[in-house]
Amino acid sequence: MRKITTLLFIGFITFTINAQEKKVDAKPQDPNAPVFEFATEVIDYGKIEYNSDGVRVFEFKNVGKSPLIISRVQSSCGCTVPKKPTEPIMPGETGKIEVKYATTRTGGFSKTITIYSNASEPTKRIRIKGIVLKPQSAVAKPKSTVSSN
Repeated sequence: MRKITTLLFIGFITFTINAQEKKVDAKPQDPNAPVFEFATEVIDYGKIEYNSDGVRVFEFKNVGKSPLIISRVQSSCGCTVPKKPTEPIMPGETGKIEVKYATTRTGGFSKTITIYSNASEPTKRIRIKGIVLKPQSAVAKPKSTVSSN
């Protein structure tokens, strides 16, 4: 009796595991949808001075067959302010997304900017990264007057 119960239990578990297939909602791709083509998806500021110009520009081209409309651009943090194009980007035309990072924060950074649009890829992520150097001290250290003789 114990063997039959064990076999039934194993059969039931096997059946329930196989019954839980993932359903994939495959949305048909619009062949005429706009498509982003970025020159670069990551801008590396490198090492930059404290309180220097933190503005960089991502350039892209619409390689799709219909106008590209960017509805919203959002950054992963308040220290990064993105600016989206106001007009639709026609097929074959280029556009720019301006990103300003607050360089008053010292140390390394890596921020993500998310673009929401009507493109074939409705949410696109681009990144900025770099290191803001510590500010130079305004007070110069006086030289020692003690001689080493």
